[in-house]
Amino acid sequence: MQNVNQAEIDKFSAIASKWWDPESEFKPLHDINPLRLQWIEEQVGKPLQGLRILDIGCGGGILAESLAKKGATVTGIDLAQQSLTVARLHSLESGVKVDYQCISAEDFAEQHPEQFDIVTCMEMLEHVPNPASIIQACQKLVKPNGYVFFSTINRNRKAQALAIIAAEYILKMVPKGTHHYESFIKPSELMRMAHHAGLYLQSLKGLEYHPLRQVFFLSDDTSVNYLLSTRK
Repeated sequence: MQNVNQAEIDKFSAIASKWWDPESEFKPLHDINPLRLQWIEEQVGKPLQGLRILDIGCGGGILAESLAKKGATVTGIDLAQQSLTVARLHSLESGVKVDYQCISAEDFAEQHPEQFDIVTCMEMLEHVPNPASIIQACQKLVKPNGYVFFSTINRNRKAQALAIIAAEYILKMVPKGTHHYESFIKPSELMRMAHHAGLYLQSLKGLEYHPLRQVFFLSDDTSVNYLLSTRK
């Protein structure tokens, strides 16, 4: 049985055509992408040129293309076929080459163990029934001493207020129903799952939003959105 929530796939498929519209429901992803990319480069500590990178839950390819622009050989996997169609079309238009495949992380890990220098899994764990299974697949896919990067949302009342009530209903940054509180993951839980899988903590960073300036920025506050860097 695949580790997938069909309702989540359908939700993103319904708005797949808007992936590359920076003023659409995907505006937050466009806004945070430079921060994600810079953070990944800082954690790796060397140019991404020539590295093999896998982006799990790649969606329309926003992060995948930016990694490929750095000279990496990038593969993006997702189970939302409509999102992958948009990603492939945009790749053709931009000339930025990414290998997109419709396959689960677990199945891909069985076929490609220890083949990637870096694995990214961003804004995805809170959308699957069994995040620990995805984390285990990440560990299997990355080379020894390779890096695995996660980003997700903390589970507490502040996160509920900001990531759901404010973002979905007040500021309308993302569509209503995008997130479900019970699917949020505390940093301690994510670190525990990563450690159990054989991935070891390198760095934990918060991602905040300033509503007046309308900008995202990295910080040490992990109470809502956060990024986790691990190594095998």
